[in-house]
This record gives sequence, C-alpha cells and structure tokens, in this order.
Amino acid sequence: MNINQILIQALGPIISNYWWFWLLLAILGFLKTPFMKGVLGEFQVNLIAKLRLDKQIYTLFKNVTLRTEDGGTTQIDHVIVSRYGVFVIETKNIKGWIFGGEHQKTWTQKIYRHTNKFQNPLHQNYKHTQTLQSALELTPDQLFSVVVFIGDSEFQTPMPDNVVYAGSYIRFIKSKQQPILRESEVADICRKLESGRLKPSIKTHVEHVKHVRNIVEQKQQQAENACPKCGKPMVLRTAKNGENQGNQFWGCSGFPQCRAMRPV
Repeated sequence: MNINQILIQALGPIISNYWWFWLLLAILGFLKTPFMKGVLGEFQVNLIAKLRLDKQIYTLFKNVTLRTEDGGTTQIDHVIVSRYGVFVIETKNIKGWIFGGEHQKTWTQKIYRHTNKFQNPLHQNYKHTQTLQSALELTPDQLFSVVVFIGDSEFQTPMPDNVVYAGSYIRFIKSKQQPILRESEVADICRKLESGRLKPSIKTHVEHVKHVRNIVEQKQQQAENACPKCGKPMVLRTAKNGENQGNQFWGCSGFPQCRAMRPV
C-alpha cells in the first residue's frame, strides 16, 4: 500500500463526516478575497444610501463603467445625482491604521508590524470625476469627489472633508444644500449615465480589470527604468571610449545634468 492509499483511508472518514466544516472554511476564505471585500464594501455603501437618502431627491447609480478618451475604461463604484450636484464615490474596504495626505501619491496602511502602500484614493477618484465631467458636459463645481472607508480602519493623519468613514458620507452629501442643477439637468444627467455606461456584466468587469493591469504593468516598467537619482527615464547607450569602449550601459536621459549609469 502506497502513501496515497494510506492518506485516503485515514482522511476519507474525516472528509465525509465533516464536509460542512471544509465548505465553511472555503466560504470564509472566499469572503476574505480582495474581490469579495470590494463587493461587500460597495453593498454597504449602497444600503446606507438607500436607507438614508430620499429617492425623490437623490438617484443612485452603482458600478458605473465608462469608456475613456484613451480607449480604455474607468469603473466608478457609485454615482449619486441630485440638484445639489453629482457625487462621485470611491469605496475602500481596508482595515488598520491609515496614513495619508491630500497631495501624496500613495497612502500607507499599517496593521501591527505589516505596512502596505496603496494609491491615494483621491487621485484615483480624480480620473473618475474627469471622465464624468467630459461625458456629462458638467463644470468642475458641479461634481464632488467622495472617498468612503469601509471596515475596521482608523485615520492617523488629518483627512480632507471628503474622505470619510461609511457612517459619515451621507452627512457630507447632505451638507451640500445649495441647488446647482435644474430638475431638467438632473434628468438629462441620469439619462446620459444610463445610456452611456457599459452594461454591467462579468465581461465588462473582466475587460476593465485587464485594462487596469496593463496600466499597472506599464507604470512598473517605467519605474524599473527610472533613473535612481533624478527619476528620468534611462536610455541604452554605448561607450565610445575608455576601457569599456563598445560596451552598452544604461545612462540617464538627463545627461549631462545627471550622469547616473547602470550596467546592462
């Protein structure tokens, strides 16, 4: 009897008798994936909006995917349309301490000794607002960017008024009491959003994820090819003299102001 047969005989009764336990572990593991965290976070924001916003005044659109001018796509978690403006909401389901500033490129998540960097969500939402502004033919003062943190997170640095916890984002929306759009304009915006968005589907989501991954890979390649001193792109050069004559090397494109070099 080989080892595989021994394991099957030993574990077979355990698996058959406690199948529900293994199923529960699988479900719990799936719920902890980044995808499901995002889904659950968006669901919570949607639920709060439906319970605390008057449907006669505010219209909620969720999971809005739009084409961008560069041929790609941008996916917006929630858009809320009202006479008081168009609210563009980015949801972050993150736990731990959060450190960040309005103008920083990246923010920091800290859980005990583990530290993780993530893109400034305000910068991330900026592209969303720009795409909507162009698609809906709005002015900048008619859109409001809102970042909502879901989960057991705690800000450790001062945050702008539009970066809030889940329980506070409705308060931010209702703080805008000055009508800036006519009822006819609100209806027109809702019509454009409904007709201009890509149909929510698995295919649309997969295509958007693929587009985002391509952008991330391009940025990583640019970062890997950046000059360690000044950050400008490195270019492939050939030594014209000296003991390394004829050999190739990476040189800073900012030469002669920057003389940084890196071997091939």
